[in-house]
Formats: sequence, C-alpha cells, structure tokens
Amino acid sequence: MEFLEPFTTIGGWISLLSLSAMEIVLGVDNLVFVALSTQGLPAPQRAKAARLGLALAIFFRLALLSSMFMLAHLSVPLFTAMGHQFTGRDLVLALGGLFLLYKGTQEIHEEIAPDDPAAPAAPQARGFFKAIVQIALLDIVFSLDSVLTAIGMADHLVIMVAAVVIAILLMMVAAAPLSRFIGENPSVKMLALSFLLLIGMSLLTESFGYHVPKGFIYAAIGFSVLVEGLNQFAGRARRKAARLKPPPRPDSPDKFK
Repeated sequence: MEFLEPFTTIGGWISLLSLSAMEIVLGVDNLVFVALSTQGLPAPQRAKAARLGLALAIFFRLALLSSMFMLAHLSVPLFTAMGHQFTGRDLVLALGGLFLLYKGTQEIHEEIAPDDPAAPAAPQARGFFKAIVQIALLDIVFSLDSVLTAIGMADHLVIMVAAVVIAILLMMVAAAPLSRFIGENPSVKMLALSFLLLIGMSLLTESFGYHVPKGFIYAAIGFSVLVEGLNQFAGRARRKAARLKPPPRPDSPDKFK
C-alpha cells in the first residue's frame, strides 16, 4: 500500500520517533489540564472522562492535520488592533488563554474558599460530560502548536497521524495516575492550578505577537515540580520519623512539656 511506504525506510521511522517525542513534550501542558478537569468527578469516573475526552481529541487533531487548507488560512490576517495583525490562530490562542486563566482562577478560589457543604451539588452526569467537552475543546488550542510542528517536521501525512495518535494514547495512560496523584495531594493540585495560569498567560501573550519560548515555561514547571517533590519527600520523612519515635514514658520530663 502506497500510503505505508514511509514506514519502509529508516528515515521514516526516525521521523516518526522524533515527531512522537516532540508531540509528547508539547502535550505536557494539556495533560495537566486533563488531570485538573476531572478532579470534580467521583474517583471511578475520572479515568473514563479523561479517556473519552482524549478520544474525541484524536478526531479533532486528525481533522486539523487533514485540513491543510484551513491551517494555511489560520495565518492570514483578519484585522489589526493595537498595532498587531490578528490571525485566526491568534484568536484561538487568545480564547484558549482567557479560558485557562478563568478556569485556574475559579479552581484556586474554590480551593481557598470552598463552597458551603450544605449547598446542593451539581448533577454528576452534567459534570461528567462537561469535563469531556472541556478536554476535547481545549485540546484544539493545545494542539495548534503540535500540529504545526508536525507539519514542519514530517513530509508524510501518515507519519504525522501516527505520531499524534501515539502521543494521545500515552496521554490516556498517564492521565489517570496523574489525576489520582493530584487529588491525593492538595499542595500538588494548587501547583498544577498555578501552571494553568502560567500557560494561559503565555497563550494570551503569544496571541498578541509576543512569543514566549516553551523552554522557559517547561523550565519553570520543572523547577516547581522539583521543589514540590523535595517537599513531598521531606513530609514523608517527618511522618515516618514521628511514627518510629517511641511514646514518652510516664515519668519522662517530656510528658510535662
């Protein structure tokens, strides 16, 4: 079959591996949003919502890849404001950035000032489908850079499609453990919400023509994760030491301190 011809060459496999790695790296911010979008759901539904949302995201990404004509027109200026020519891509990035800023701010507010427990809860079905739609639609924003990267790195559409599918399948595997870990560690959830604000601001800034290198964002996220990891290890060490410490004897002076 002619469309599988790129996989008969070493260059095709090298292109697939390098592009898959790039797609995975560019999907880190999307993975954080997927994990946070499912936090409001019951634990058994989180993995299912993440998988369904990412499954829909595959179709959106493949549609973007297949629609080269539409991608080409995303770079055509639509109007000029504040000295910047806005394109369709800029508008998508701006809307996505504003949504992430809103979502992150709303979630942080709920963490700091939680709702009244006596208030009626929203229907779980509505929250379940809302999470799926958010994951699928926001993937369009996150996938713009990765799709454009795929077009720039590979010459064959079949390699682009394979790399995108591989990246999203790996995200499906990683989303559930990440969501569970965030849910069990409130400090990690707050850190992830701050990442949403950082990513949202970078998207909004880029929509106005000020490019923020991804390396800076990933470096900030990586350093923050390292610090939080050290805090987690230190907390576990303190709890372990407290469990191993023998209780004070009745006649011990420590009893009266």
